Amino acid sequence: MPTNAAPPQRPQRRCIVTGEVRDRSTLLRLVVGPDGAIVPDIAARLPGRGLWLTPRRDIVEQAVARRIFARAARRPVSAPPELADRIESLLARRCVDALGLARRAGLAVAGFERVSEAAHRGRAALLLFALDGAEGGRRKLTPPGRDLPSARVLTAAELGGAFGRERIVHAAVAGGPLCRWLLVDLLRLAGLRAAAAVDRGMDSAPARPAPQDGGTEAYD
Repeated sequence: MPTNAAPPQRPQRRCIVTGEVRDRSTLLRLVVGPDGAIVPDIAARLPGRGLWLTPRRDIVEQAVARRIFARAARRPVSAPPELADRIESLLARRCVDALGLARRAGLAVAGFERVSEAAHRGRAALLLFALDGAEGGRRKLTPPGRDLPSARVLTAAELGGAFGRERIVHAAVAGGPLCRWLLVDLLRLAGLRAAAAVDRGMDSAPARPAPQDGGTEAYD
């Protein structure tokens, strides 16, 4: 029998710096390790009380400088000054691994000609451009009538690593769960990298699916 019930709400958490409540998949989770050190939990799977942050370098640096982790955890903790760099490195590795998995599954291609073909034949759901590559590729690669999501977040060396090459400037990923997960992580990584940008476009898919627990707390 049809019902008018609202769909379940995605689990949300509150940033301990800004106080903003957001979908937990778009935030950064950190935990306090056994030695009292703050540990980035990029996959949000480690045990313990979660401390959630908006994925921006200035937010992470504020949390460290103002000792917000200790107040939120209600215990002495240590957070290294290079924490933002550590989070950036982990997110970049996660994005490269996801892109490599998509490539091995036949869901990602690289090189201007192959990316152009995938985009114009409707086989691309996300375009990737090297952060340190020349600008202007998006206009040439995006077919008329489509507004594909695109990202200038990973370097040419990082894109190349996902394809077993030294450098890659253009790549495309087909639609599906891997593409959605990669887009969410690229959005998080973009907040940690100067000059990085993600254009979600009109064709972008919803954020990463997550278990529905309906929570809105800063912790879990």
